[in-house]
Amino acid sequence: MNESDAITEEKLPEAEDAIQMVGFILVGELFGVDILMVQEIIKESPVTRIPDSPDFMEGVINLRGNIIPIIDLCKRLSLPKPEKKPGTEAWTLILNIGGRVTGFIVDHVTRVLKVTEESIQPPPEMVVSALKAQYISGVCRLDEQFMTILDFNRILVVEEFKKLSALKRQQVQ
Repeated sequence: MNESDAITEEKLPEAEDAIQMVGFILVGELFGVDILMVQEIIKESPVTRIPDSPDFMEGVINLRGNIIPIIDLCKRLSLPKPEKKPGTEAWTLILNIGGRVTGFIVDHVTRVLKVTEESIQPPPEMVVSALKAQYISGVCRLDEQFMTILDFNRILVVEEFKKLSALKRQQVQ
């Protein structure tokens, strides 16, 4: 992972069933993704817009010769997009989702967290109403706040992967 200086590992007791997660902020809330899905973390980079792409698709970037589709996670999850403060940069999580590399724009990446499987609870009904249930794999309490764990395998469905692949092929030609 790049930008590792911005991420510090949460020191928790070692447990056999601990899952390492990358924490990130989106609209002021803490979210997490399994660290095994994270290929890279980059700060804002130039994005090439693609005509007639879905509204949540920001475009594509060239990452060391690879064309990577970039998704605005706020738009994808239908969350209100906060106004960007001058001098702040968005971060992009480059994830490997079932063999497909895709970037997701988030507000900020926090740190690597160790979470025990027992601490992860199914999302309560109130949480499910705020985000579509299929995107959430669970919630857990970390100190004084909750972390929502997103299931990126469900954030982009098969049909959307096909559209992204078609856009990627168009960009290459």
